[in-house]
Amino acid sequence: MSFRIVEQAVPRLNRSELVVPASRPELFEKAAASAADVIVLDLEDAVAPDDKAAARKNVIAALRGVDWGEKTISVRINGLDTPYMYRDVVDVLEQAGDKLDLVMIPKAGTASDIYTVDVLVTQIGAAKGYEADRKRRIGFEILIETALGVMNVEEIAKASPRNESLHFGAADYAASTKARTTGIGGVNAAYSVLTDADEAGNREVHWGDMWHYPLCRVVVAARAHGLRPVDGPFGDFSDAEGFRAAAKRAAALGCEGKWAIHPSQIAPANEVFTPAQEELAKAKRILEAMQEAGRQGRGAVALDGRLIDIVSIKQAEAMVRKAEMIAACEKA
Repeated sequence: MSFRIVEQAVPRLNRSELVVPASRPELFEKAAASAADVIVLDLEDAVAPDDKAAARKNVIAALRGVDWGEKTISVRINGLDTPYMYRDVVDVLEQAGDKLDLVMIPKAGTASDIYTVDVLVTQIGAAKGYEADRKRRIGFEILIETALGVMNVEEIAKASPRNESLHFGAADYAASTKARTTGIGGVNAAYSVLTDADEAGNREVHWGDMWHYPLCRVVVAARAHGLRPVDGPFGDFSDAEGFRAAAKRAAALGCEGKWAIHPSQIAPANEVFTPAQEELAKAKRILEAMQEAGRQGRGAVALDGRLIDIVSIKQAEAMVRKAEMIAACEKA
C-alpha cells in the first residue's frame, strides 16, 4: 500500500438515488415513503426556467415539512453558468440547511467550480451556526457529465473536503462530446465490432459499452480520493432488463449505486448493489478465519485451502459493514 492513507468519505448507503423534480411537490411524500437510499430534489434539468423560483420554495418547504425518516436528502442546484445557482444555494441553505445532507453540483468542469460552491456553503453554515459540529457538515455530490469534467475529474475529486461522491451523467456527456446517440445511459448498436468471417462466411456483431471509458475514469478518481462512485440515469424506465444490465455493469466496475428516475428503478438498483447472501457469507468466513489465526498467533490466514491476503480481508470488512448498514436501514 502507498504511504499516503486515503481518508474515506462519510459512509452512507448509496445503492439508489431517486431524482424528484422540485416542481412536483405532490411527489415528495411518495419519495419519502419509497425504498430509495438517497432522495435528490432536483432544481436543475427537471425544472423549466419559469418554474425555478417556485421549485426552490417547494424544496425549502419540503425540507422543513416532510418527514424524510432516515433518508439521505440531496438538492441538485443549477449549474454555475446559470443565473439560478447562487440563489439555490443561498435560499435553500439559509432557510433549511440544517435539514439537508448533500448538495449536488451539476456539470462540474474544474476544481474551481467545486471551490466556488464550497465558499458559499461554508459561509452560510458559519453564519447560521448549523455546521458547528463537524459531523453535521453538508457534503457534495458531484456530477461528471461533460468532456471538461472527465478531463479534470481527478482534480475535481479532491477539490473539497465536503466531496462525498462522483456521479456519471451519460446524457449531458454525450451532448458535450457530440456523441451520435440520443439515448440516456443505454447501449448503442453503432458502438460495436464486426468479427472476421468464419469458414462459412458468417460474421458476428458484438456490441460494446460506449460509456465504459468515462465511467471508469469516474470510478478510479472517486476511489483514489475516498469517494463513492455512482452511475447516473438510465432513460428508458420501461426497459427493466436494460436498467438491471446497466446497473450490473456499473457494479462490476466498482460503483456503489445508480440513479432512479422512476420509482420502478429503485428495487432493482437496491438489489444489484446489495451484497449477495453467498458473497456476504464468504466475507464473514474470511473475517472469522482472520480472527482465529490471530487467536492462534498465526500470521498467515487460510480459508478453503487458500491463503487470504490483506486486500481480501479489507474487501470482506467493507462488505460486512455495508450489509450492516442495509440491515439497519431496513429496520428503521
